[in-house]
Amino acid sequence: MSKTNNMTQDKYTQAIAECGVSTDDAGVKAAVDKILADHLKENMNEEVYKFLFNCIDLTTLRSTDSPRSVADFTERVNQFDAEHPEMPNVAAICVYPNFAQVVRSVLEVSSVDIACVAGCFPSSQSFIEVKVAETALAVEGGADEIDIVLNLGNFLDGDYEEVCDEISELKHSCREARLKVILETGALKTAENIKAASVLAMYSGADFIKTSTGKEYPGAGLEAAYTMCRCIKDYFDKTGRMVGFKPAGGVRTPEDAVGYYCIVKEILGEQWLTNEYFRIGASGLANNLLSAIWGTETKYF
Repeated sequence: MSKTNNMTQDKYTQAIAECGVSTDDAGVKAAVDKILADHLKENMNEEVYKFLFNCIDLTTLRSTDSPRSVADFTERVNQFDAEHPEMPNVAAICVYPNFAQVVRSVLEVSSVDIACVAGCFPSSQSFIEVKVAETALAVEGGADEIDIVLNLGNFLDGDYEEVCDEISELKHSCREARLKVILETGALKTAENIKAASVLAMYSGADFIKTSTGKEYPGAGLEAAYTMCRCIKDYFDKTGRMVGFKPAGGVRTPEDAVGYYCIVKEILGEQWLTNEYFRIGASGLANNLLSAIWGTETKYF
């Protein structure tokens, strides 16, 4: 590696080193256990369930998705707004990028955003030109938010410059849309890797950092969430910029969701308890929260 490349690489390793977040896995688990022991039960209530429902990115990412099925999926969100004006709606509808225009044409609820996975989700394996084009087309089709996957291969090889350049380029391709960067914490495994990926994503322009795709690797985990939220807090203290947090993959029950709520509340504080900065990527969670709120089994979505 040339001297210039060494100097460039040092910029990234220095940013990671300057983040004061602990990467002791046993310590992280103990901290999470304490937060849950102290706060989980007190937050298992209707008010919190309604808030969490309002933070859901209601997601359909199936091989069988079609213009008709996505339109029907979107129409259910419209109907929910009309039939339950006493309830907040979901935060966003999340679809593949080729369906952004379908959702845009059907969606009638102004408070609900359109999110698209892009950048060759879920593997992030393709040419950067393809990723940029897909992201731009999703935004052109109506996406308010773009979810991409951090390039795991380059990250695990230690090529941080390539990882950051790609995120920055995709952020530019988003134009006014917000960028969520998926770390795929199930593949990263350790708090050390999760910390490094969080720092690189945020310094490259991520508006949110997200745990998982929910596809190839284990989904969201509370220990990963703890490390990510600590990194968000450290980054905010240094820069003054608020970055959002999104767990996704396997968040199904009200208790699952409240666990993440507790982590966000205790580490980041009330300022982050809004769907502008806290989202949950899920499909089945919406019905399970509604069942808990209404006291009867519900399969609305």
